[in-house]
Amino acid sequence: MADSKDDPPAHVRLGNRALVLVEDLVYVSLAVLLAAGALVLTVKAVVELVNGAQEGGPGALIDTLDAILLVFIFVELLYAVRITLKERQIVAEPFLIAGILVCIKEIIVLAVKSPTEYIGKGPEFARAMVEVGLLGVLVLVLSAAAVVLRKKEREPEENANTAPAD
Repeated sequence: MADSKDDPPAHVRLGNRALVLVEDLVYVSLAVLLAAGALVLTVKAVVELVNGAQEGGPGALIDTLDAILLVFIFVELLYAVRITLKERQIVAEPFLIAGILVCIKEIIVLAVKSPTEYIGKGPEFARAMVEVGLLGVLVLVLSAAAVVLRKKEREPEENANTAPAD
């Protein structure tokens, strides 16, 4: 069986297969780390919730919420790795959603801490409120990007094999 002009040489095909194997190994390793991290954070959230229920203080409940939102971020990144392995390309939407979750997490944490930690400390309170505002804008920008990306993905292929209308 002779190689055609379009087929790469055997050493290039072998090198490509080796790189694909290494790439898959790295992605699977990342997936295992993300899954383990999500499990650890879930256990931490349960511990924080139990401690918060026993102590009755808002600090442990904030830590519980923080851990839960981190679990969502880890799971979204795990989904991104899974889709990357499946489709053999990086898909932007899961990363946009993870970014939105990170911003929301920080907004919630800052909003809960601001009244207790920053009231009476003018510049620090103002900085925290500016940060909340910027994070809110970032949530809107990332959300708009996700909507545009989703809309673009639903459009028919530009190079479809359809005849142009006259």
